[in-house]
Amino acid sequence: MTVNNQTAISQFILLGLPIPLEHQHLFYVLFLAMYLTTVLGNFIIIVVIRLDSHLHTPMYLFLSNLSFSDLCFSSVTMPKLLLNMQSQVPSIPYAGCLTQMYFFLFFGDLESFLLVAMAYDRYVAICFPLHYTSIMSPKLCVSLVLLSWVLTTSHAMVHTLLLTRLSFCDNNVIPHFFCDLSALLKLACSDIHINELVVLIIGGLVVILPFLLIIVSYARIISSILKVPSTRGIHKVFSTCGSHLSVVSLFYGTIIGLYLCPSANNSTLKDTVMSMMYTVVTPMLNPFIYSLRNRDMKGALKRVLQKKTTF
Repeated sequence: MTVNNQTAISQFILLGLPIPLEHQHLFYVLFLAMYLTTVLGNFIIIVVIRLDSHLHTPMYLFLSNLSFSDLCFSSVTMPKLLLNMQSQVPSIPYAGCLTQMYFFLFFGDLESFLLVAMAYDRYVAICFPLHYTSIMSPKLCVSLVLLSWVLTTSHAMVHTLLLTRLSFCDNNVIPHFFCDLSALLKLACSDIHINELVVLIIGGLVVILPFLLIIVSYARIISSILKVPSTRGIHKVFSTCGSHLSVVSLFYGTIIGLYLCPSANNSTLKDTVMSMMYTVVTPMLNPFIYSLRNRDMKGALKRVLQKKTTF
């Protein structure tokens, strides 16, 4: 029976990044600096939005949740990566691997849904400015945030529970720097058809549907602006939506390139680099995109710092 050839896996080995041994220390310092920048940058955005009453608006409610999601999303993988880079045996317990995968899916999905909420907010603000306050009511905004959390919890839990029913054989080496769902399914020695079907259907909806909703929102925004063309109007749109479009491009561009347009030779190096882009680089760049390109955020940060210096 095949059951006799199956082994109860107690831990997995994470191969990590394909970095030459002589460059390990340099990349360790680089990744540590990137992670600290991510944590500090997103934490500052959360604190500034919380302290400055001018930013208590729907857009910044979504932004503060996005910053929290980015902070946690990066924290799911980076500390373990940094720890394994200093370890002789880069292992992770079975339970720890499933936990990491759950929170990776959770915060990745949460960012996707929050980007949709932010796109809808910009759509209402530009296309229906006179009705913005009544449409984007506090009740609707809180409901959108709560719905995002509920949907992401359900999606991550489904994949995690389905993974617990799988058996793993002797091979416990994951050619990645974190417990990626697709990598774990490749190691399973039991039937994974149900898992693959759920990934295809629900996973596709979590990525494709939000992306299409964002595209539709900005198509409507552009169409609305072109009906009344003016240099000032176009400048306002790009200044208002430019930061959000930058984040959307970074996040969905790398995910689509990795999961929907896989390389012909199934390159592990390519997958690892693309994963680094949306798990490490994107959460690190988001605070700079929203603070450096956003006059409201820069003004709020100055006001908060001025209040602190007066005490």
